[in-house]
Amino acid sequence: MKRVYLDHNATTPLRPEARDAMVAAMELCGNPSSVHAEGRAAKALVERARAQIAAAFGADGADIVFTSGSTEGAALALAGRDLHGSAVEHDAIRSWIIEDLPASQSGLVDVANPAQSALQLANSETGIVQTLPPGLAVTDATQAFGKLPVAFNWMGAQMALISAHKLGGPKGIGAVVMKRGTDLPALIKGGGQEMGRRSGTENVIGIAGFGAAAEAAAQDLANGVWEQVREFRNILENALEAGSKSTIFVGKGRDRLPNTSCFATPGWKGETQVMQMDLAGFAVSAGSACSSGKVRASAVLTAMGYDEVTAASAIRVSLGPQTIEEDVLRFAETWLEKEKKHRARAA
Repeated sequence: MKRVYLDHNATTPLRPEARDAMVAAMELCGNPSSVHAEGRAAKALVERARAQIAAAFGADGADIVFTSGSTEGAALALAGRDLHGSAVEHDAIRSWIIEDLPASQSGLVDVANPAQSALQLANSETGIVQTLPPGLAVTDATQAFGKLPVAFNWMGAQMALISAHKLGGPKGIGAVVMKRGTDLPALIKGGGQEMGRRSGTENVIGIAGFGAAAEAAAQDLANGVWEQVREFRNILENALEAGSKSTIFVGKGRDRLPNTSCFATPGWKGETQVMQMDLAGFAVSAGSACSSGKVRASAVLTAMGYDEVTAASAIRVSLGPQTIEEDVLRFAETWLEKEKKHRARAA
C-alpha cells in the first residue's frame, strides 16, 4: 500500500516548476556579483525570481532580501529589537521576542503595541489565522504564503518572513520582505549583497526554485486548489469526529489554514500516534516534541490554555494539493482503528 504524506506544514514536495527552474539555473556558471555576461545572466535570474515572489506575495515596491530560510530571516528581522510576542509563535520567533502577549483558547493573540510586536499570520501547528493590526513590526507569514490569498502591501506590517519549502520550493532558501527604505542592520557582513543586508554569494539555484514555486503557488490559489484541500480537510475531521467522541479539534470553527487539522485525544500521547501511523503508512507530526529524550507538551496548546495531558496528546495532519479524498478517508479509518485499541487498553 502506498505511503500517504500528510505533513505539508513541515515541508512540501518539490514542485515540477521549481525543479525545472533549478536544473536550468545549474547550467549558469556566473556569480551574480560579476559584471561580465555570465555574471549578468545569473543576476538576471535572481532578479526574475525576486519579481516572481513579489508578484505572488503582493509585495510590489517592497524590498525582498533572500536568506537561508525563515529562521535566519527571524534573526535578521528581530535581533536586538526587544519586540513583544506570544508563546504560540514558532520557536524561530520565540528565540528573539519578549514573550508576554496572551493568547486566548481560540488561539488569537491580543497585541497592545503593534509597532513593538511580532505576530504570526498563521500557526503552523493549529492553522489558526491571526488578524494583523496596522503598524505591526514583523509578521511570520511562512505558513500562510501559498495557502492563503495574502498581499504584503495590504498587511500593514513593516516586515514579513517567508520560506520556499512551505509552498513547493527547495529547502534552504527564504526571504525577509520589508517596506522599502526600512533600516535593517546586516547580521552577515561582507561583500554587501542583497542591498547590504545579507552578504554572501546568492544561492542562485535555490532562489530560482523559490521564484518558480511562488509563481506556481499563486496560480494554484487563483484556480481554487486550496478550496478543494479545505473540503478534504473537513471530510477528514467529520469522519474522525463521528468515530471518536473524546477527541478535541483545536481551532475548529475558527479561521484556519485550509489544509491543517490539529486534534488531541487526551491520554494518548502524540508521539505514540505519530509512530503508529507512520508504521501504517502515513506521515504526520506530533503536537508534542522530544528534547534530550524528554517529552514536553505543545507550547502552542499550553499557551492556549489546554492542560498538559491534552497538549501532549495532539497531532497535526496537514494536507497538500496532491492529497486526494481516498488519502484522508484511509487515514481516518486507520486512525480510528488505532484509537479504538488505545481506548481498549486504557479501560
